[in-house]
Amino acid sequence: MPCTTILVGKDASLDHAPIIARQEDYGNAFNPQTFKMILPTDQPHHYTSKTTKFECDLPDRPLAYTSTPDADPSAGIFAAAGINRANVAMTATETSTTNPRILGLDPYNEESGIGEEDFVTLVLPYIKSARQGVKRLGALLQETGTYESNGIAFADQDEVWYLETIGGHHWAAIKIPADAFVIASNRFSITAYDFESEDTLASPGLKEWIDQNRLNPDDDGYNLRRICGSHTYQDMRYNNPRVWYVQKQFGVENGDNPRQMDLPFICHPKHRLAVEDIKQAMSSHFQGTKYDPYEGDKGAALRPIAINRNLELHILQIRSGVLLDRAAVHWLSFGPNTFNALVPFYANVLDTPAAYKKTTLDFDPTKMYWLVHTLAAIGDQHYQALAPKAAAF
Repeated sequence: MPCTTILVGKDASLDHAPIIARQEDYGNAFNPQTFKMILPTDQPHHYTSKTTKFECDLPDRPLAYTSTPDADPSAGIFAAAGINRANVAMTATETSTTNPRILGLDPYNEESGIGEEDFVTLVLPYIKSARQGVKRLGALLQETGTYESNGIAFADQDEVWYLETIGGHHWAAIKIPADAFVIASNRFSITAYDFESEDTLASPGLKEWIDQNRLNPDDDGYNLRRICGSHTYQDMRYNNPRVWYVQKQFGVENGDNPRQMDLPFICHPKHRLAVEDIKQAMSSHFQGTKYDPYEGDKGAALRPIAINRNLELHILQIRSGVLLDRAAVHWLSFGPNTFNALVPFYANVLDTPAAYKKTTLDFDPTKMYWLVHTLAAIGDQHYQALAPKAAAF
């Protein structure tokens, strides 16, 4: 499930509200999505994964939280993202990469590990800060392991954290500087990493494990992307160009080569970023370049963010200077981003609109997921005529 993540620290945000956002994609055109409020009475006491044999009892007194699960629960909940009553936001996951050296030493737990299906349900109802979210998920990964590589983000009113899994049981997380932004796109992202910093957290013994197994190719410092991640043609064509384009839109001087392998992780925007900037970035298809599939050189096609396999986009914003019960805003849109529009929802509610929470598996244009896909089908076939209207979204 390829995705794109954008994180914004509070001092890089227009209204000084930390933002975590992710475009959730899928392997084919349709996988109906819903938007629900999970109350404490809705949260399971005993959790059983449908992907593996993992199961566990969950703590008492869970917090209510917003959730964007699949409409069809047969493969699992896949809650994707939400904000809980403590005004903590979580998005899971950005499908990532781990190289064969790492997996040879710390293989996936494909029998009883946890992954994207499970993370939000197991973590978000039980945390009261972003840092606490990292620690809870990290403890689960250490004990149980995972069957895939992922990046997971957390935010509260002050901090944004990004955690990446490393092999089956190891992980590393970093607090995003308040004046910075990050874009991640299906590749291990964290670069320079200081194990002694108060702004990093990692699985116990990770530094020693890297040293003992001679995994670090550099003489100085720890570049976790180089140590743990991939360096492939797939990255050049499929992953890196999305990062390159958004960084450039936000004012980062990163050259003219969208395929370059060493794009920065922590970036500083040329101006404070608003929700509208995030939506524009998530709706991008390399406009103004030869790589635009609508107007550019068809032979130069690269994977854009906005494609017809977009499932849902969430932008989770935790504001300051307002009443706590109004601080958290869950912005949401379904379907292809070129042709949809964000809708803001307060996270401190008891219910969500029927057009969002009762998505049908079969086509029904009275449900928001299917309505947007109808508009996208028309817009995609008549893009040149409708481009001005699409740009307004």
